[in-house]
Amino acid sequence: MLKLALQGMRTRWVTFIGSFIALALGVGLIATTGLALAATFSAPDRGPERLVKAPVVVKTSDLVRADTPIGERTQTITDPAAVPAAVTEKLAALGEVVEDRSFPVSGPGLGEDTVGHPWSVAALTPYTLTTGRAPSAPGEAVATGDALRPGTRVQAATVRGSEQITVVGTVASAGFENALFFTDAEAARISPDVDAVAVDAPADLVEAAVGAGFDVLTGDERRRADPDPDRDEEALVSVNALLGTAAGVTGFVSVFVVASTFSFAVAQRRREFGLLRTAGATPSQVRRMVFIEAFVIGVLASAAGCWLGAAGAPRLATWMADAGIAPAWFRIGEQTWPLHTAFWTGLFVALSGVVVSSWRAGRVGPTEALRESAVDARAMPVSRWLIGGAVLATGLGLLSMALLDSPGDVLKRKTYITQPMLLIVGFALFAPVLVKPLTRLLTWLPARLPGATGMLARENASAGVRRTAAVAAPVIITVALAASLMGTTATISEAKAGEAREQITADLIATAGGEGRALPDEFVRRAEAVPGVTVSATRSTGVTVLEEGVALVKSEAKAVDPKAHAAVSHLPVVAGRLADLDDDSIVVNEEWLTMKVGDTVSVWLGDGRKADLRIAAVLSTGTGSNGVYLTERNAAGAPVDRVDLALPRDGSDSAAAALGAAAKETGVQLLTGDRWVEAHYPRSSENTRLGLWMILGIALVYTGIALANTLMMATSDRVRDLASLRLTGATKGQVLRLVGVEALVVVAVGAVLGAVIAGVNLLGVWSALGLLDVWSDVVVPWGTVAAVIGASALLATVASVLPASFALRVRPVELAGMRE
Repeated sequence: MLKLALQGMRTRWVTFIGSFIALALGVGLIATTGLALAATFSAPDRGPERLVKAPVVVKTSDLVRADTPIGERTQTITDPAAVPAAVTEKLAALGEVVEDRSFPVSGPGLGEDTVGHPWSVAALTPYTLTTGRAPSAPGEAVATGDALRPGTRVQAATVRGSEQITVVGTVASAGFENALFFTDAEAARISPDVDAVAVDAPADLVEAAVGAGFDVLTGDERRRADPDPDRDEEALVSVNALLGTAAGVTGFVSVFVVASTFSFAVAQRRREFGLLRTAGATPSQVRRMVFIEAFVIGVLASAAGCWLGAAGAPRLATWMADAGIAPAWFRIGEQTWPLHTAFWTGLFVALSGVVVSSWRAGRVGPTEALRESAVDARAMPVSRWLIGGAVLATGLGLLSMALLDSPGDVLKRKTYITQPMLLIVGFALFAPVLVKPLTRLLTWLPARLPGATGMLARENASAGVRRTAAVAAPVIITVALAASLMGTTATISEAKAGEAREQITADLIATAGGEGRALPDEFVRRAEAVPGVTVSATRSTGVTVLEEGVALVKSEAKAVDPKAHAAVSHLPVVAGRLADLDDDSIVVNEEWLTMKVGDTVSVWLGDGRKADLRIAAVLSTGTGSNGVYLTERNAAGAPVDRVDLALPRDGSDSAAAALGAAAKETGVQLLTGDRWVEAHYPRSSENTRLGLWMILGIALVYTGIALANTLMMATSDRVRDLASLRLTGATKGQVLRLVGVEALVVVAVGAVLGAVIAGVNLLGVWSALGLLDVWSDVVVPWGTVAAVIGASALLATVASVLPASFALRVRPVELAGMRE
């Protein structure tokens, strides 16, 4: 049987080459994304970067701790308190101390997220003067990098306002921040709070001096005093989520397409199986032969795929780093388990792909097998009806349950990416019975046009439902994924923008230009001094709560003045009143399911203090942006990062002019509510778009190759049919035109089924938004869908016409007499 299988593989090399390519590419994709995903599981080990020369660093603890039945749990806080002056005095008695301060600085010519520091700290850092001199007077600064040269004047904005700064020196960039160094006195004036203190003294004496509530850092622990010490782990979280999604999508696409290709390859050989049965082969021998072929192809293709994955993963990582999706240091590690996973997955898929077809081929009688090889009389066995119904019912059932139980879950990436997969599988399993009526519907008009091309294309596609379904499968998955992923993200983004737009009633909104950057105090004072202007200053902070007694969960929070904020916003309150918010209460949203107005909740505030607060009001969940609200007293340490402004009815022009002048002089960005929403709620961020295109690009390339591969297999199997058309009088051009039209019909069938799947998914998202009281139009990515369908049509036409044209170079009489 092994010899027979190998001889059959040599004879039908076109079919097996197609299966080999499909499986090798599928395994290669799984290996590539698996290796990249494995590289996100651990960040590089880094030592201290800024205060690398400080013997001991003291800072206020930025962790809250809670004892739970499963052990101690910790969570970082957003606004750790400053180091008190009394602590600095105690440390000064032990040894030389240096106070470290960090504060945002912005202005023309300055790099993104520039921060200011006192010059004395530079002695403890990797920075050394490369040009110029150290700052010695107010208004002087030393810059990192070479973008600003000594003598350059910069209009810089800080939390104290806007002022002109002269660069008097530069230091080489250390790569982890853009910094400006001021004199110690100037830095203390701009930012009085001390973030950390470096002390040259024994660590045990330092610990005894500062007591509880402070972190005494030595060795590699000094990294906790670096700017954004968790940035590597945080960067990997987003990359991990993206690659996890990519691995799931590409794994699903490759398994789906490979299984479809193998199943089609076996179905093509019904006549061969019939001849074997006629010659005396038993059903078990036929099945064994098919499994041996699949095993050989599976082993060879999986090994080739692993080689492709090992070669492709470093290139993927490099592209992600260059595109800004992953951090610059992101590299593929030495893990091998993704290759093992990909290899055994490929072999399993190869064997699974022939199970049903080989069983069906082996169980029928010889005469019946020969008869079935001529036409697809029975498109689907009972088992496929049952499996397809179960998968489709599961997909629709899960969507319905999510809508009824927790509509917010439908908007989560994990749900709206996995949901289409179940629908794709369900519709694909039913494709053999959907193809025929859909084909007849789509070709109703072409079949009635003059000439036989439309009629023949209709009849050929309707008769060969297995072939049509196998070729349409890649188109189904491509159109469904492209429309679902891009449409869902765009719809959710549009809904978030609409929700924000409805909540804003302010005439103007002031920000410092960067996400979370502090506004100058001077602007707030000047805005409050403008007659008739209502000023609502917002401080972004966070609260931490112990959920179910086992998990510390941090939520974003905003600190506002309730009365002023009610005048510039319309929050979606579903219970209680925003006006009841005071220093002893809190406003939460419906995600806090066990809480209602009047209940008391224990939280850790942004500065680490624990407080028992009464719930004053509950907001609707919406798209997830409706967070927690506190008063300013409960947000100690959080700077003002947004100011909403309502102009007076009389004299609004003069008030707007005064606010505009204040904004210009303090370096503040002032926008109308609609312009602010446009700037802060784009349809999707650049990284999100790049990530989605990476996922779709991988899936589209693979399904495109699979489409061409399947069409070439199908066309090579029809050479005798094409020869028969030539013998009946059809010209070569007419035959090729017929083949091209058939390919377009199949692409149209796949596009319609894919569009139906995407429509169901988008309808679920739209319904979830409606249940959350966020009504938004469904955003359909027409351009993306049209490009996908157009590319599929072009590829299908070329992949079918090209092999047919080569086959027709042989005389029709010889083709008609060819054996399989």
